[in-house]
Amino acid sequence: MMDRIDKRDRAAQFRARLAEAMAARAMSQAELARQTGVDRSTISALLQPGKRLPNAQLAADCARALGISADWLLGLSGRPEPIADLLAASLTLTEAPRALIDERIFAWHQEAAGYKIRHVPATLPDMLKTRTMVEWEYEPQLGRTAEQAIGAFEDRLRWMRASGSDYEIALPLHELTAFATATGYYEGLPAEHRRAQLVHLMTLCDQLYPSLRVCLFDARRLFSAPVTIFGPLLAVIYLGRHYLAFRDSARIETITQHFDFLVREAAVGARDMGGHLRTLLDRVR
Repeated sequence: MMDRIDKRDRAAQFRARLAEAMAARAMSQAELARQTGVDRSTISALLQPGKRLPNAQLAADCARALGISADWLLGLSGRPEPIADLLAASLTLTEAPRALIDERIFAWHQEAAGYKIRHVPATLPDMLKTRTMVEWEYEPQLGRTAEQAIGAFEDRLRWMRASGSDYEIALPLHELTAFATATGYYEGLPAEHRRAQLVHLMTLCDQLYPSLRVCLFDARRLFSAPVTIFGPLLAVIYLGRHYLAFRDSARIETITQHFDFLVREAAVGARDMGGHLRTLLDRVR
């Protein structure tokens, strides 16, 4: 509940903020009067001690002319930016290219170095893939540039693993089953590639635990879109052709709670991943 503010205190705050915004934009009283359609004496009066608050129309016109929030000008908000600017800063839509090296994703990892990163991937996590898996998945699109791109991709993965960030990954249970049996997305993937990938996953889960924790949730009970949460800084939802990125703390916390629920309700916990992967090896044909 907001504290009640005395009208005189609010009027004094309005004068101070109006003067601050005018000084920040080097806007004179005459120019503000021209942009708001009032006399210069009206603006001068707003800045004089002891005067009452202006009417809502004039307060809104002053805020618009100065490019600030009317709520801030009236002492109802602590942020001077207009709501549209705040939304633009806290929510962005970025193109998500179907490419091996995603500069945007890598930049977000660099920004969050040292923070815990939570991840629900669209397929297998890129940073846990074998080279043959990467080649099978991306070479049809990369063509003759595949070797160079894969080399750069491996460099990025090495940086991410050495960045000091803990990684917690939640995968749908059916994703690894489809992988082991070469069904759905993985149809046509040779058995030797699948076997090598599962062994690689087992090795990483054993060697890197607890800094790397992988669990499996049952998509028949729980659903999650692909999402990555970069510590307290950023939460990104993968839409297919675009990333929807949130920077405001309330939405980051909501998405983090969603991820934590996936982990709590996981059908296979991080400690049991090695055993589950061994059973999947028996299904590779």
